[in-house]
Amino acid sequence: MLELKNVTKSFGDFKALDDLSMTVPKGAVYGLVGPNGAGKSTAIRCLLGVYRPDCGQITLNGEEIYENPEIKTTIGSIPDDIFYFPSATLEDMRKYYRGIYPKFDDELFDRLYEVFNLPKKNPIRRFSKGMQKQAAFHLSICTRPDLLVLDEPVDGLDPVMRRQVWSLLLSDVAQHGTTVLISSHNLRELEDICDHVGIMDHGKMLLERSLADMQGATHKLQIVGNIPEGLDILHEAASGRLKTLIVRGNPRQIEETVIAAGPDYYDILPLSLEEIFIYELGGVNYEVKSIVL
Repeated sequence: MLELKNVTKSFGDFKALDDLSMTVPKGAVYGLVGPNGAGKSTAIRCLLGVYRPDCGQITLNGEEIYENPEIKTTIGSIPDDIFYFPSATLEDMRKYYRGIYPKFDDELFDRLYEVFNLPKKNPIRRFSKGMQKQAAFHLSICTRPDLLVLDEPVDGLDPVMRRQVWSLLLSDVAQHGTTVLISSHNLRELEDICDHVGIMDHGKMLLERSLADMQGATHKLQIVGNIPEGLDILHEAASGRLKTLIVRGNPRQIEETVIAAGPDYYDILPLSLEEIFIYELGGVNYEVKSIVL
């Protein structure tokens, strides 16, 4: 299990992380989302041991990560900006990774050539952006990590390869219990693979829970008639007589409240992760604004 407890990180007068707490259960696929500048990349660098927090604690399976070489050998990562040695081939990087990660799986590495079909002898720097991302997955999966941290992992990959990568990751989670933390702006893809989600804003954790609980706690209510009192409304819009409300709460209690108001028509619909993201952040001045151009 990965835990961040009351982590704060500042750069001069700018507070990138502000008393951030986060829990990633063992064997979970956790989606870390938030607007640009929310602090996601800073949080990732802290939990990888690249940055030292000003205060707070970051542990993996109960052990501190910062300046802990042994625990870092159990963490794999793919950053948004991938770096390889200038003239290194994929085989050169295999040797390098093998020297760092004691559980590096050479047999799996050889089998993955059939999946990614990358050149063995060409320098990686000459690969396209998408091929470099494939090389990163080829290497990182073979480290057999306990925790795999991915920052915009499928950016630059074509749709078929995106599906292939997610399939490999989910297979690794199912067979080896790997914990996966993914930071991405592609909420539609995260909704398909994640079982836990954390929404960050301004260096804080705005909302964190299982995806099932999150989708079960926020709903779209369409209603014709008076809006019932007592609803926790995040957003409201109207088109003629039909009003659309984004409501937080238990669906059964919402329905009982609506029925008691005697509407002419109502319907309660589930929300996608993208809609939850937009409406939750709308409460902290991140709503979509209409501007006449």
